[in-house]
Amino acid sequence: MCGDGQLINCGFHELQSYHHLESVKLLLDYSQRKIAYQFLLEPFIEMKLLNAVFLLSLIIQVQQVVYSQTNQPEQLRFSDAQPKLHRLTARASDIDERVQAHPEIGFLLESNGKPTDVQHASVDTRVAPRGKLMVWLMAHNGELFDRVNSYGIHAIRVHYANKWFSICCQEKPVGETCRGDIRLEAATGEDFSNDVTIPRPDGMMERTLQFVKWLHRNHPQGGWDYFLTPDQNAVRWEDVIIAGSSHGSTTAARFAKHQKVGRVVMFCGPRDQFQTWQSLKSATPSNRYFGFSHTLDSGWSGDHYCRSWEMLGLHSHGEIVNVDQWNRLHHNSITPRFNNTRRLVTDFDVKGDAKRAHGAVLPGKRAFKKADVYQHESVWQYLFTHPVEETGTPTATDPSCLKQHTP
Repeated sequence: MCGDGQLINCGFHELQSYHHLESVKLLLDYSQRKIAYQFLLEPFIEMKLLNAVFLLSLIIQVQQVVYSQTNQPEQLRFSDAQPKLHRLTARASDIDERVQAHPEIGFLLESNGKPTDVQHASVDTRVAPRGKLMVWLMAHNGELFDRVNSYGIHAIRVHYANKWFSICCQEKPVGETCRGDIRLEAATGEDFSNDVTIPRPDGMMERTLQFVKWLHRNHPQGGWDYFLTPDQNAVRWEDVIIAGSSHGSTTAARFAKHQKVGRVVMFCGPRDQFQTWQSLKSATPSNRYFGFSHTLDSGWSGDHYCRSWEMLGLHSHGEIVNVDQWNRLHHNSITPRFNNTRRLVTDFDVKGDAKRAHGAVLPGKRAFKKADVYQHESVWQYLFTHPVEETGTPTATDPSCLKQHTP
């Protein structure tokens, strides 16, 4: 038998055996040769076949490793003569002439004479890049973008269909897949819903692709082509952090069910408490989803978020952690940050204002501050940079979290 590391020796001994058998064939008559073939050659051939199978298997494994390595992009490095925080904007309709307005669902290119399809991008070339791209699905938040850039993450916000929520799926009871199907069509530009018609150029995926290609052409020092496939016909979604708040966080999670991404960050969401898509098989592993909510947010108090988090499987990666309590108890501790969980909440005082609570988990005027200093900096960094392979202890589902909502 040939073991690992013995292929050369085995080959030499096989060659010796071969010459010996050739001599046997010359000396023996036909009947003897037949017996010799059965007892000597057949085991020899079987041994050669086994070795051939082993060698073929080894070659395939090596080819797979080489293929994997050659198809991985080179490490992202900036080539910027003047490193700084770069902020860029461009209209979707200027980037891609195929872009259209869809007024029937409030998806417009202009409103009151002002463009509504302005897209935002930013990158800080002074910071070592992580090779991750945040695609933000909500109104542009400059303070959030600045922080994400400070973590070494590229960031863009694309214009996509998100005004349909107050127009479509208004029947009661609403169909259990109605909103989820529209979200997926708005994200992909593919036909998933009978209620809307959103072609590919107007879907979030194609808008992202065209915007990143535009950024590569117009801002090469930002290294934007790192997020494109070698033929530049697609985005490398495995290095994308799909993120959003409220309505945007819900679409981000729905998209991640369909398309495998590197990470999902969900602020004050997901909602869709009457929908069932959250329990669908997910292309994105559940340990890559992260959520953060205020406990006074109506989506939390109404059991919308806890329901979605459990249906997404986040309870398999740790308990619900109150970040304010955790920071007080573990300020100087070596305990893993937030116990490696995926479910984070805050209960800081918002003076009983549920509307403020809804947006209080993002940088901005509603956020938690002391002496004008944000108190959730460590939370935001955790959401975007905590290693996805580091997870908390699984917990049971919460029986007090309402799973079946009635319209």
